[in-house]
Amino acid sequence: MLHSRRVSRPVLWAAVLACVAYSLFSSAHAATPEGASQNFLWLAVILLAANIAARSVERFHLPGVLGELLVGVALGNLALVGVHALDPLKKDAVIAFIAELGVVILLFQIGLESSLKQMREVGARAFAVAVIGIAAPFLLGTFLVGPWLLPGQPFNSYLFLGATLTATSVGITGRVFQDLGKVKTREAQIVLGAAVIDDVLGLVILAVVTGLVREGSVSAPGVVVLVAEAIAFLAGSIAIGRVVAPWMSRTLARIHAGVAMKLALIISICLVMAWLAQLIGLAPIVGAFAAGLVLEPVILRDFEEPDIVRELHPLLQNENGGRAARIRKVLEHHSGQHHHHLLEPLGYFFVPVFFVYTGMQVQIASFLDAGILLVAFGVTVAAIIGKIVAGCAAGAVNRAVVGWGMVPRGEVGLIFAMVGNQLGVVSEQMFSVIIIMVILTTLVTPMVLMRLLKAV
Repeated sequence: MLHSRRVSRPVLWAAVLACVAYSLFSSAHAATPEGASQNFLWLAVILLAANIAARSVERFHLPGVLGELLVGVALGNLALVGVHALDPLKKDAVIAFIAELGVVILLFQIGLESSLKQMREVGARAFAVAVIGIAAPFLLGTFLVGPWLLPGQPFNSYLFLGATLTATSVGITGRVFQDLGKVKTREAQIVLGAAVIDDVLGLVILAVVTGLVREGSVSAPGVVVLVAEAIAFLAGSIAIGRVVAPWMSRTLARIHAGVAMKLALIISICLVMAWLAQLIGLAPIVGAFAAGLVLEPVILRDFEEPDIVRELHPLLQNENGGRAARIRKVLEHHSGQHHHHLLEPLGYFFVPVFFVYTGMQVQIASFLDAGILLVAFGVTVAAIIGKIVAGCAAGAVNRAVVGWGMVPRGEVGLIFAMVGNQLGVVSEQMFSVIIIMVILTTLVTPMVLMRLLKAV
């Protein structure tokens, strides 16, 4: 009689990695290119490595994006240990496109999670924190830290460094607030409210800086025009979208009201808005963010409800107790947020590719340069100071909590850096500095916040 044996996890993972390594080695030495099939293998490696790394760092209460970034850095520098199979991946056009699509979907999701109503209701304190949290880091990066620590760079490079320092990844801060049960504190509400405004202002800054780089010159009238274009695009697209989107929704729902048509509608709106932003000289992510602000649950009400909602509603018709009321509230939430759930699988596929691909552009040899590390440390200090100063506008609350809550750059800082890298104004040296700054602010903030929040 044969007895089944349980294969240990290390042996199983070793076998999987050995097969992948053999495939990569074989394809790297093949006489002819394998075309699309090679990209299939690379995508499999990226997705598995990204998720293993992300879930691993989350066990230490760190954001998963940090693991995705670090595994990208590792994969992109395998040549240092004699492995060159992944070298073509860093310049592969297909992977680059998927990475760009990933960042568009990410900004679309961020826009969906933002609320114009919330922007109006957060109050003067949150608005002041957001404005100072944008202005202080931008001025420090563009006119002080950049020219001082990285002399000899074009002014456009300093503009992008300053723009990168304006970013805030509130998801990291929000996770800390959630874990400690502090989401409803005044400090948390100010930070979360300011982060919504920070996203919009940061994207306006990015749009203006991108426009200045493409124009090739900086002038006061030019800046005014670019700011007006960015604000007009955001405001105009939202206003027009709120009129056009419901009409499109009703029209398409008459053709078919199922999930497939709903997903086609929301993705199409995202991609068209990204294209329009690119068409008028703004970054595509600005259009994706605006598309997220356009879509609201009420716009999609003509489509079918999720299956679980449709099946459970009849069972609750004759129920009037407290439990039934709570279930109806949960069903109402899932019905209204169904478009979020539809996008999640797409995000799980495309977004990690962006972060891994971004990490692969980092030359780890530069980390061994003491000069670059010192510059990165100085830029990180400026990045922290710029946001802590913003906390001073929070009023009669724990200002240190508010300031530190705005510190982590996370995925938003990486997006800004990648745009600058694609435009050719962020050098490899500056790109490495920005990556180190993102890693440090992402690592340090949760530890500091946890200590500060215990006193709130």
